[in-house]
Amino acid sequence: MIGLLLVLSGLMGAAGVALAAASAHMAGAEGLASAADMLLFHAVAVVAVMAARECGLLHRTLALLAGCGFVLGAALFSGDVALRAFAQLRLFPMAAPTGGTLLILTWLTVAAAALAGARRN
Repeated sequence: MIGLLLVLSGLMGAAGVALAAASAHMAGAEGLASAADMLLFHAVAVVAVMAARECGLLHRTLALLAGCGFVLGAALFSGDVALRAFAQLRLFPMAAPTGGTLLILTWLTVAAAALAGARRN
């Protein structure tokens, strides 16, 4: 599962760079910059959380949930924003806010994983 999350993190990073380029060169695609940012920031967060998990700094199960939450939340947020920019469609109603809310909850999960990891050590 960790390997899959790291692969997805790499894909998120690549998509983030592509969306950043598109936002700089496409007329009317200003929203793509926020989609790019979400992918890039959270791609790095996945790698960091998995590394901290492997070092024993985070509760293992909570860290795995956080990695999954970062991938899903960033995909929902960025996917919805990008689909609106490129095709004037939505993934589903409230997809971007759902993704953003999931990202907030995931950061709280990272905090809980750190507290649980510190208590264990």
